[in-house]
Amino acid sequence: MDSHLFSKTKIESLDLANRIVIPPMCQYSAANGQATEWHLMHYGTLSLSGAGLLIVEATAVAPEGRISYADLGIWDDKSAFALSKVVDFIRLHSPIPLALQISHAGRKASTDLSWKSNNFIHPSAPNGWQTIAPSAIPLSTGGTIPRELTIPEIDQIVLQFVRAAQRAVAIGFNAIELHGAHGYLLSQFLSPITNKRKDAYGGSLENRMRLVLEVFDAVKAGIPSDVPVGIRISATDWIEGGWDLAQSIELAKLLEKRGCAYIHVSGGGVDGGLQRMPELRPGYQLPYAEAIKKAVRIPVIGVGLITVPQEAEDAISSGKADLIAVGRGFLYDPRWAWHAAAALGAKVAVPPQYSRCEPHTLKGLFCNE
Repeated sequence: MDSHLFSKTKIESLDLANRIVIPPMCQYSAANGQATEWHLMHYGTLSLSGAGLLIVEATAVAPEGRISYADLGIWDDKSAFALSKVVDFIRLHSPIPLALQISHAGRKASTDLSWKSNNFIHPSAPNGWQTIAPSAIPLSTGGTIPRELTIPEIDQIVLQFVRAAQRAVAIGFNAIELHGAHGYLLSQFLSPITNKRKDAYGGSLENRMRLVLEVFDAVKAGIPSDVPVGIRISATDWIEGGWDLAQSIELAKLLEKRGCAYIHVSGGGVDGGLQRMPELRPGYQLPYAEAIKKAVRIPVIGVGLITVPQEAEDAISSGKADLIAVGRGFLYDPRWAWHAAAALGAKVAVPPQYSRCEPHTLKGLFCNE
């Protein structure tokens, strides 16, 4: 029987060789927002992985939108040029479709590097700055009290997303992903935990969804029509009274009507001190993807500690998701897709330089790119 995971698919006009997605994973290795040699190595390696789609890490639309001082950015010509060298390098050696996740961290900005500490950096300290958010509410675990955004500033942020998307398309990205998950700025506007505004951007579900929809509409209108625009959302805050699956389904339906290319379904992140996560097990977030998939016709990407090929295969074959994102698995094993193809009796494209490593017991596993 043919593998479902390794069946071809499309995201709008974008052809994918299989349904394996490498999700955005921050590297905290940029210099003033600009990509470095680390990104050449990291993404160059992942581009030879055999995955169907590679989504480059959260890339800030403004300097103050970075999570940390070492985040990637695409807010000006210098940061775009530095990232273009990574795209050009990949294109020399791999045809893998590339998406860029564009992001604003909001109140979760101005942090230290994740492997150094979980600390926020004070605005007056080196590498720190004043954070902004829908409302002046800090995380329950501490950190800088964010400044509440004004309406003109919100309008400016919409424009920053559009210009970031335009730069991404100009340097060769095939798709755009909006970061509406994990408690970053767009997620903060969605959640009643972080959004206590009294104006048109707060209160009702319609108002809390307003910024996400405005950003989507503006980005969609601001780039060529043949470039897919998708979004990653947290299906739930895992906090009582917070953003939840029912609201996510309503958002997904509205995005579909507006021409959203796909929904990438994750969870949590709005406040780690308040959230009560379910048991961490393989596929623990797939029920959210499955519920959203039943409500829309556009592709849904599922995630959630999926590291075993059969788990990914079963998720696709049972209809829980249309594509599966494997994050940690690819960090541990950059050839995860090769080994998944071997385990599932499928074929995977590899560079001809590596074809001699095909096991004698698995002849026919590799096909040339």
